[in-house]
Order: sequence, then C-alpha cells, then structure tokens
Amino acid sequence: MTASALEIRTAVAADVDALLELIHAAYRGEGGRTGWTTEAELIAGPRTTRELLAADLADPAITLLVAGAHDGCAAVTHRAGEPTASFGMFAVRPDGQGTGLGTVLLSAAEDHARAGGATTMEMCVIDRRAELIAWYERRGYARTGETRPFPYGEPGVGFPHDADLRFAVLTKSLVGGATS
Repeated sequence: MTASALEIRTAVAADVDALLELIHAAYRGEGGRTGWTTEAELIAGPRTTRELLAADLADPAITLLVAGAHDGCAAVTHRAGEPTASFGMFAVRPDGQGTGLGTVLLSAAEDHARAGGATTMEMCVIDRRAELIAWYERRGYARTGETRPFPYGEPGVGFPHDADLRFAVLTKSLVGGATS
C-alpha cells in the first residue's frame, strides 16, 4: 500500500498504547536512531506519557490523526472560532520515514484544520532541528522569527541534554484550497 492510499482516521482511547510506542520510537527510541527525525541526541526520556496522551484524546479541541496501523500520527489543536490551528505530536515510524507518509499525514492535518475553520497552521520545532525545519519549509511553512522557551521540567517532555533549547515558530496559510 502506498503512503497516499493509507487510511487516516481519528484516534480513540483504545489507540493510546500503540500511539505511545510509535511516538517514543520516532522521537527518542533506539529504533528512532534509524530514522532522521529523532530527538535522542538532544533529549532523553519519554516524549509523552500515557496520561498526557489520554488527556489529549479526551480534549475536544485536539484531534489526533492516525495513519494506517499506527504507522504515523499527528495532532491538530484548534478551538472553534480561532483562526490558527496548532500542529504537533507528529510521528512516523522510523522504518516508514522517507516513504511520503509524513507528507500525506501533514496534508491531512492541514485539511482537517481548514475544515474546522482555521486559516493558519502553526507549529513549534526545536530550533536546532535544521533538517526538520527545512522539510517543513519545503512544504510551505515559514519561520516567523518568534521563538518560545522549551518547557523544562514539565511532565512528558523528557530530559534535555542542554539548558538552552528553544522552539522556532513556523506558520503556513491554509487559505487557498485543499493540500491533498
């Protein structure tokens, strides 16, 4: 099955354990070191917790999209009436990176935000992740020049190796039609 033919659906509570495994593999797990999106060189420990993920799934403002048999996921946070949606919790299984699945999932997240009335998608990426930021820029995102502090000490963010991490803020206009 090609990446574009994968089913993309909204996650449910029964997905929590499989999503937790996927997210850890993509962001920080040993298997994630085979992919190019790992944060393991910057941050140790879990990317999220079972409790935080379950809370996200219970939040009506957050939609967690799942691709295939937990091959990828992405969260879209959007509150009704607000022009900006936030993109996050983006993970593609390490052995599926480079197949186009990430692009398909990002497009589905943009379409979901647009269908909910958002006109802009915003995301925060650790500013040291130049290759990942470049990937988003090739898909129409632009740095805003704004940075935000890394949430040191917050539950579910892991244990950064350095004390000076911060997020670069990127945005993309969703006005002008579907991305898929």
